[in-house]
Amino acid sequence: MTFDIIRKAAAPAQDPQSAAPPDWDALIEGLPQGRINIAHEALDRHLAAGHGAQTALRWLSKDTGQHDITYAALAGMSSRLANVLCAHGLVPGDRVFGLLGRQPALYATALGTLKAGMIFTPLFSAFGPEPILTRMQIADCTALVTTAAIYTRKIAPLRDQVPGLKLVLVTDDDAPEGCVALGPALEAASAEFTTFPADPETPALIHFTSGTTGRPKGAVHVHGAVRYHAFSGRHALGLEPGTVYWCTADPGWVTGTSYGIIAPLVNRAVTIVDEAEFDLERWYQTIASQKVAVWYSAPTAIRMMMRAGEDAARGHDFSSLRFLASVGEPLNPEAVVWSHKVFGKPFHDNWWQTETGGIMIANTAAMDIKPGSMGKPLPGIVAGIVETADGTVTELGTGQIGELALRPGWPSMMRAYLHEEARYAKAFRDGWYLSGDLAMRDEDGYYWFVGRADDLIKSSGHLIGPFEVESALIEHDAVAEAAVIGLPDDTAGEVVKAFVTLNPGFDPSEALERDIRGHARKRLGAAVAPRAVVFRNTLPKTRSGKIMRRLLKARELGLPEGDISTLETDET
Repeated sequence: MTFDIIRKAAAPAQDPQSAAPPDWDALIEGLPQGRINIAHEALDRHLAAGHGAQTALRWLSKDTGQHDITYAALAGMSSRLANVLCAHGLVPGDRVFGLLGRQPALYATALGTLKAGMIFTPLFSAFGPEPILTRMQIADCTALVTTAAIYTRKIAPLRDQVPGLKLVLVTDDDAPEGCVALGPALEAASAEFTTFPADPETPALIHFTSGTTGRPKGAVHVHGAVRYHAFSGRHALGLEPGTVYWCTADPGWVTGTSYGIIAPLVNRAVTIVDEAEFDLERWYQTIASQKVAVWYSAPTAIRMMMRAGEDAARGHDFSSLRFLASVGEPLNPEAVVWSHKVFGKPFHDNWWQTETGGIMIANTAAMDIKPGSMGKPLPGIVAGIVETADGTVTELGTGQIGELALRPGWPSMMRAYLHEEARYAKAFRDGWYLSGDLAMRDEDGYYWFVGRADDLIKSSGHLIGPFEVESALIEHDAVAEAAVIGLPDDTAGEVVKAFVTLNPGFDPSEALERDIRGHARKRLGAAVAPRAVVFRNTLPKTRSGKIMRRLLKARELGLPEGDISTLETDET
C-alpha cells in the first residue's frame, strides 16, 4: 500500500539546507556580559516583562483536579527551591537528581536547580533501585528530590553506596531519617533568588540514555542549549505565547525535559501536565476540555489510539488542535493517515536524540507530509547520509541508505558523555556527528528512517530496514504493533522474524499467522517479508515508548541483554 502526500495550503517551506543560519538568540534575552541561564529564560524574564499572571503549568492531579500555576508562582517556587539547596551547602556545579512523578515539585526542582547554577538530572520515578544507583554513581549525585515512599523502598538501602549524596529532600511533610521535608523547607525559604549567571558552556543537564551493552551513557548539555530549545519549540512545534500545549512525555526522559519543561516555558506557552498514566478516554477529554492547540506525543500512544478504533474518538471535540507531533521512534505511515482522518490533522513526525538535545529533522506545519518520512532538517541543521570506511566518512547520494549524520555546532549538541571521553570522541569523525541511525534522503530532500545501524538485516544480498517491514505488518487489520529482527541463517545470512501484538477481536492462530505473512509477502516481496510471525501480548519497550528490538534478538540468540534499566513492558 502506498500513501498519498498530505498537501498543505501554505506555500512550500524554504529548503532548510540552503537557508541562511538562524539567529539562535532571537527568542531569548540572555544575562549581562554574555551570560545565560535556562531558568531565567523560562521564568524570570517573563515576570520582568509583566507576564507573571499568565498560567505556566496547568496541573491535572489524579485526585484533586485542575490546578493552575502562574509564571510568577512557578518562579517563586523555583527560587525557594534554589535557596533550600544553597542553605544546605550545595554550590554551582553540584548534581541534583529529580525522582518524582509529574507533579509541580518536579518542575520547581528542575528550574530551581538550574537557577542556582547546579546540574539537573531527571530520572523515571518507576525506576528500580539498581538503575537509580547506577546513574547516581556515574553522575556523582549531590542531592536528590523524591518522595518518602520512593526513598524508603529504593534509596535508603543503597545510600551508603553514593558517598557524594549530601541532601535528600522528600515531598512529604514527614521525612524519613536522614532526609529533609521539602514542604516546610520551601515555606521557610525566601521567594527571592539571584539567578546564577552561567557561561553558555556551563553544564546544566545530564540526560541518561541506554547503551546496547554496558552501562547507560550520561549526555551532558549546557545552559546555552536553551537557545535551540526556544528556536525549535517555535519552529518545529509552533509554540507561541499563550499556546495551550500538551507534551505527554514524562520529564524522566529527554523529551519531557527539553519539550515538556524548557521549550514551552521559554516560549511562554501554557503547559498541560497530567499526573495520571495513559488512559484513552482521559486523554480525549483533556484535549477537548483544555482546548489543547499543540499536542506532542509518541508513536506507541498513537498506535494504542488506533487499536481502540475510530469509535472511541467519536463524540470528542478536537477542533482546538492545530498541530500534532510525534517523537520517540519512527511513526508508521498508517498512523499519519489515521490521525489525519480522526483528528482532522496528521501527526507530524520528527527525529532527534538524547545526544542532539533538540529536534533536528521535522515535518513542520508548512510542509507537505510524506507519511512515513521524518521530514527535513530544521534551519541551521546540516544533515547528510554517509558511510564510513577505513576511518573516512563519505557522503552518499539521493536514494542511498547510510548513516544519518549532522554537521556539529547547533547549540543543544551534547558536550560530553560523562566520564567517557573515548566514547564521545567516537561519535564525531571528519566534521560529522554520527548518529548510529540508518536513513535515506529522497529527491525532495525528505529523510526516511531505516533502522539503527545494529538493527539492519542482511538477507540474501538484501539490506532490510526493520521499520519498513514493521510498517507493512501494521497495515494488516489484525496487527497492532510489530517488531522485526534478523536471525542467523546458513543460506541467506540472516532471515527476518517478526513479533506482533494483535488488535481487539483477533486471536492467535496458525491461519492468522499465515495470513499476516502472506500480506507481508504481497507488500514487500518474499526476500524481505518475515519467514515467521510470533504473537505476543506485549512487546518490550522503554518507558519512552521505543520498542527494544535488540532485547528480542538477544533473547532469541541467548546473548547478553545489555542495559535494560529503561525497560517498561516485557513480551509475554
